[in-house]
Order: sequence, then structure tokens, then C-alpha cells
Amino acid sequence: MRSRTPDTGRAGAPGEDPLSAELATAVVGARRRAARDGDRQADTAHLLHTLLEADPAARQAFEGGPAQVARLLGYLVQRTIGYGLRWSGTIEDSGALPSFAGPVPGWSPAAAGAMREARDRARARGAAQVEGTDLLAALVRDSRCRAVEVLRRAGVDPVALGARLDAAARCECG
Repeated sequence: MRSRTPDTGRAGAPGEDPLSAELATAVVGARRRAARDGDRQADTAHLLHTLLEADPAARQAFEGGPAQVARLLGYLVQRTIGYGLRWSGTIEDSGALPSFAGPVPGWSPAAAGAMREARDRARARGAAQVEGTDLLAALVRDSRCRAVEVLRRAGVDPVALGARLDAAARCECG
């Protein structure tokens, strides 16, 4: 069955590095979720939400296991139906991750920065494609983005999560 929500742009923007199947699904899903929510741009919370739905490796990165992921998804759903309304009509730009290029249509500046950071992380690992855990690591590096706000509300320590993701990447490389 085809979705009635239109795709709002290329899954891989910004950049051209190939995305894993799970991450490509999450990116397209984030754009669709933003459109469904009436948001002009996909933000980091949209990315986090669809990443957790689409990528088992991203879900496994959470120390609290399935219970913590379920709690996190609950907060993300609440964001869609309630507390995220305070974000409605605003542009997410935490300013924490560098923005080397101009605005990316359909993406908040923080989300575009996280995608660039994920691509850089994959290149640094020598990976052939960008994985969901690369994006998750990029999201937690931006302490002022909406995704991190949601993580904190759900009781996730973003610094500890980032350290686990970095340790796993080092083990993978070496």
C-alpha cells in the first residue's frame, strides 16, 4: 500500500554518500512525518523518531534496552500530538553543529547539520555507507537540538549514549 503522504524531497540530501537501507527509510520517513505534522521542515526529533522505528542497530544502542526505547517512542508520539506544538512554526537551529552550506530545503538547520555530521562520521570510520548509528551519534553531539531535548525527557543521558556509540565505532574500525 502506498503512502498518501507525499515524499517531500530526496532522502540523501544533503550530500551524496550512500545511506544504509535503514537510514534511507528513516530519512524519507522523517520528511513524511514532518509533512503529516504540518511542519515545513523535518527536524532532529523527526529524524530520531523515524530512526528508532526503522533501524534495529540504533534501538540497540540504548543502554536501557527495549523498555527505554519504548519510553522514548512514547515521548516522540506525545511530541506529535501535544508538547511539540510549542515548536510548531519555528525553525530548529541550535547553532551547535557547523553549517558549511546554505539552507537545505525541507530540513531544519540542525537536522541538515546532523546529516552532514553523520556522513563525516561514516567517512572517518572508512564505511561504504552512512548508518543509522552515525546519525544517532551526530544527533547526541548537538546538546541543544530537539532530539536531545526529547532524549533527556525520556531519561536518556545523551553524553553516555554518544560515548557508547563512539566506543562501538572504534571497535568496528580497529
